[in-house]
Amino acid sequence: MSAEVTRAPGIESGEARAAPPPALRLVGISKSFGPVQANRDIHLEVEKGTIHGIVGENGAGKSTLMSIIYGYYQADAGEIEVHGRKVEIRSPQDAIAAGIGMVFQHFKLVENFTVLENIVLGVEGGALLGPALRRARRMLVELARDYELAVDPDAVIETLSVGLQQRVEILKALYRHADILILDEPTGVLTPAEADHLFRILRSLRDEGKTIILITHKLREIMEVTDRVSVMRQGEIVATRETAATSPEELAELMVGRKVLLRVEKPPARPGDRVLEVRDLCLRDEKGVERLKNISFDLREGEILAIAGVAGNGQSELLEVLSGIRAARGEVRLGSEPLDVARPDARLAREMGLAHIPEDRQRRGLVMEFHGWENTPFGYHHEPRFDRGWGLMDQKEMKRDAAGKFERFDIRPANPDLEARSFSGGNQQKIVVAREIEHNPDVLIVGQPTRGVDIGAIEFIHRQLIELRDAGCAILLVSVELDEVLSLGDRILVMFDGRIMGERRPEETDERELGLLMAGVDPGAPEAGTATGAEGREG
Repeated sequence: MSAEVTRAPGIESGEARAAPPPALRLVGISKSFGPVQANRDIHLEVEKGTIHGIVGENGAGKSTLMSIIYGYYQADAGEIEVHGRKVEIRSPQDAIAAGIGMVFQHFKLVENFTVLENIVLGVEGGALLGPALRRARRMLVELARDYELAVDPDAVIETLSVGLQQRVEILKALYRHADILILDEPTGVLTPAEADHLFRILRSLRDEGKTIILITHKLREIMEVTDRVSVMRQGEIVATRETAATSPEELAELMVGRKVLLRVEKPPARPGDRVLEVRDLCLRDEKGVERLKNISFDLREGEILAIAGVAGNGQSELLEVLSGIRAARGEVRLGSEPLDVARPDARLAREMGLAHIPEDRQRRGLVMEFHGWENTPFGYHHEPRFDRGWGLMDQKEMKRDAAGKFERFDIRPANPDLEARSFSGGNQQKIVVAREIEHNPDVLIVGQPTRGVDIGAIEFIHRQLIELRDAGCAILLVSVELDEVLSLGDRILVMFDGRIMGERRPEETDERELGLLMAGVDPGAPEAGTATGAEGREG
C-alpha cells in the first residue's frame, strides 16, 4: 500500500484486496453517550501480522472504540469483522471467543494468586484445577521459548516487578488463543529497558503472525514499533499512515488540528538562593516498609529539579511529605524556616510559600462532583477575599476568580459551572495547574504534570512551568516520562527503591543511563554489571 493511499481517512477505496482479509475490520462504527458522540462512522482495517498504532488526544474516542472491540460497550451502529467474518461482540467473552485479547493499562491480576492461577482463572475447563494448571505450565514453557515471555509460573503476582506482571497479562491473552492483541498505554509504568523488551516481544508476536493494536500517546514509540498508525480526532479517524512515511510532527498536527511544538524551548536556568533543603528524609509505611531512605537534596530559586523513576519507588511519598500530607522523619527547610515533617500541615506549607500539583488530580487535586468554580480556590479558600465570615464563602468572588483562570489557561469548555468530572483529563489538569501557579509560589512541587494529558495540553503546561521558573520559582518535578525529565529538568535526580541513585545534568546524560539508574544500576559504579533492581529480577 502506498503512503499516498494511506493519507485518506478510514478505509481506502478502489484498491484491490489480496487474500487473506484484514485481521480486523470496522465498518461504520458509531457510539453516543447521551448528547456526546464518542465514535462517529469509524472505518478501520488492521492487516494480519502487523503492529497498528492508534493515537489521539484525550476524548478523541480511542478508549471507547477499543471497549467496543473488546465487548465492554456495544456500538449503536456498524459492523465488526474478524478475519473476514462478521462477528457480534457483546461481552469480553465474545471477544475472547473471536480471538481478541486485551492488556489493560491497569492490570487485571489477582495479586495473591500465582502466575499459573492467574493464567487459568476463568478458563479452568472443569471442576478439577489440576489438569488446567498442568496445561498452562506446558504452554508457558512454549511461550517463553517462542516469544521471550519467561516468567516463574509459581511466583505470586505481588512479588513480581511491573514488567513481569505485564508479561503475565500477555500470557493470559495468548493462553486464551488470542490472535489479535490490544495493548492500552503499555509502557506507562515501565523502565526504558522493560519497554524495549516489551517491543521485542511485540515484534516477535507480529513475526509469528499475531496482530497487535497499540494505543499510546508516546509518538516516539509509535515511530519505533508500529507498521501503520491511525489518528483519531473528535470521535473520527482522520488519517491512516504507513509509519515509515510519516513523522511525529505530522501525527501531532493531525491529532490536534494545528502545528504543535514537540520540544521544550527554554533559556538557560539562572539559579538563585537555596529555597528548599531536604536532609535525611526517611519514611516507613503502615506495613513497616521503608519508602524513603535518607533522602537529601537542595532546590534553588529559578531552577527545575526533575526526579525520574519508575512509579512506586518513593516519589509519591516524597511529594506527600513535602506538601504536608504525610508524616516522616528528617529535616526540611523552606527558605530560612523549618518545616516540621513529623507533624504534617498542608495549610502551613502553603502559607510558607509552597504550592502542590498532585500526581492524581482526581483523588488529590479535585472534588469531581463539585463545580469548576468550587475547585479553583481549594487550598486557598481561607484567604480573606473568599471568606465572608461566619463560615460562609463568597461565591460571587469564587466564580469571578474561576472565570479569569478559565480564560487565562484556556480551559475548555469555558464554563466553570460544569462539574469537574465533565472536563477531559487535560482540562482537569489545567484547573489544578491554574490554581497553584497563579498564587506565585516560592516553591512548586509537581507530580506527573502531563499524565493522561494530550499533546496540546502538554505543550501548554510545559510552557507555564518554564515561565514560572524564569520568574524565579523553584520547581521540584516528578515524572515517569524520561523525555519530559530531560527536556524540563535543569538538574535530574533518579530514585530507586526509596533512595536517590544519583544526580545528572540533562546535557550530560541520556535515556539509557537514566534507565539503568531507574532499575537500580549505577553505570559509573565498579559493580555496574550487576543489576539490583527490576532487571536483575527479570534475569
